[in-house]
Amino acid sequence: MKFIGIIPARYASTRFPGKPLAEICGKTVIRRVYEQASKALDTVLVATDDERIYDAVETFGGKVVMTRSDHRCGTDRCLEAYEAITTPQWRAQNDTDTVIINIQGDEPFIQPEQIETLMRCFEEPQTEIATLVRPFTEEDTLADLENPNTPKVAWSRLTGEALLFSRSVIPYLRGVNKSEWLSRGQYYRHIGIYAYRADILKRITAMPPTALEQAESLEQMRWLENGLHIRVGETTVKTIGIDTPEDLEQAIEWYKYNG
Repeated sequence: MKFIGIIPARYASTRFPGKPLAEICGKTVIRRVYEQASKALDTVLVATDDERIYDAVETFGGKVVMTRSDHRCGTDRCLEAYEAITTPQWRAQNDTDTVIINIQGDEPFIQPEQIETLMRCFEEPQTEIATLVRPFTEEDTLADLENPNTPKVAWSRLTGEALLFSRSVIPYLRGVNKSEWLSRGQYYRHIGIYAYRADILKRITAMPPTALEQAESLEQMRWLENGLHIRVGETTVKTIGIDTPEDLEQAIEWYKYNG
């Protein structure tokens, strides 16, 4: 199985414009993502629609592809980048044996072992799509659990596959006071890194939006609604995503003590 890491990176962001080029102790966010991903993958490239990001990646010696600006999500951008670096003839022979790993461009401290956990999901030949989850722990609060910006996952230990993603708390513990949910239930947060077999990536980008996807604003629900299977890899590694300038400040402080 061949693995290709693609990092979608847009300059525009409602909460933090230009965050891929923000610096953490002398290196841009996008460079840190690229370098971390390269520790686990032989092939990594950035897919962007902005010349400033393109130039920045070229400057530090990374591989980068310019893509359209009208993609609705990073998944679509990954497909365009993959098709830009391969030929139709090559894809016809290799799509079912190639996995595209969609690595978030705002995760500068993603760990190689997280990517490796995702890759191991494809040791099962039937795997179509894979993603990561991390269990909530005693360090988390009820506010963390109820935060709609932190999607939750219900998944089957029997099959190793996701059953449902939601911004709401799942499962709901009936008859149990909310203050006891974390101590009495098992909850998993979704870590937004995906891996798709290349032929499946082409299929999902052609699917129209579905009701559950639109209700939750979670594209993975479209895949489940269309009958695809999402294998789950579990990680206990914590990372810091950069969504706001405040997140960047926290990341800088974290790096000063842990980097």
